Amino acid sequence: MAGIAGETLETHSLDVTRPGVLPFAIGSFDTIGPLARADFPHRHSFYEIGLVTRGSGAHVVDLVRQDLDPPCLYALVPGQVHQWHNARGIAGWVLLFDEDFLLTHHGDAEVIRTLSARPRLRPGRTEAADLRALLRELDREYRSAAAGHISILSSYLHILLLSWLRMTDREAPSGEAVDTGGRGAELNDHFRRLMERSDPGPRSVEEYARELGVSTSYLHDVVKRGTGRTPGQLIRAQQILESKRLIAGTDLTIRQVATAVGFCDPAYFCRFFRRETGVSPGQFRREFCRELRPEFRRAVGEKHHDPAERSLGSTRWPA
Repeated sequence: MAGIAGETLETHSLDVTRPGVLPFAIGSFDTIGPLARADFPHRHSFYEIGLVTRGSGAHVVDLVRQDLDPPCLYALVPGQVHQWHNARGIAGWVLLFDEDFLLTHHGDAEVIRTLSARPRLRPGRTEAADLRALLRELDREYRSAAAGHISILSSYLHILLLSWLRMTDREAPSGEAVDTGGRGAELNDHFRRLMERSDPGPRSVEEYARELGVSTSYLHDVVKRGTGRTPGQLIRAQQILESKRLIAGTDLTIRQVATAVGFCDPAYFCRFFRRETGVSPGQFRREFCRELRPEFRRAVGEKHHDPAERSLGSTRWPA
């Protein structure tokens, strides 16, 4: 099973063990660490970007199964729950970094969130070759640690994200372009981060507005203009998503799940869940268990990558 009764989802961290150690890592699925192909549901406290160049199986992100058809790109933001399912022979590139690494290009956080919400991208042959070349440059700069390498790495990452966004925008409906700067984009980003944090926090629009230091009406207008949805709709959607994560990925009771997502009354939580999803929490767990919950291996205490070690132990580049 994915967890012990009463246990929440495992969270993996990109631990920085010494001051000044770069909050960034790049490598292959083999060199980045033992959990790069973790087959049990877990979440990260950091961002992850991957280019899968070989392999079969599926990548399950927030309960959505995406069958692998390499080459394909995926993005994960802190708090998302994912796992690899029936994965065989997965190879490719993995990038891990935390919030501090996005300070130079602050709009990149919103770009990654946009990319993480879209289906994984299958680049064409030329695009895939360009991405691999860019990733090799990232890897070379990371290993060299020459003067100014942090600024160069940050710029390469920025180019990678905007190139990816450009590819997906060609397939996306018109009017879905991302605002990567400005006061409105910054407020939207802060609002999303508050909603997505796993610790208990504000649940009403008024409480979020107070914590963000703006009026309720201003938050409503900015969020609606930036996302097409009201803050209340986004809050309910986030509560449902977190509920599904806990119901599917842990053995918490429905009462415990209700408490974890901000409901004092489990009966009211069950009514809310059914109204938003069309099924009860118990029915959702049973149906999900049938499809995607085989015996998961747990790997408590392991890391994706130890950033104290700059070398990832291999000079081989992914194909």
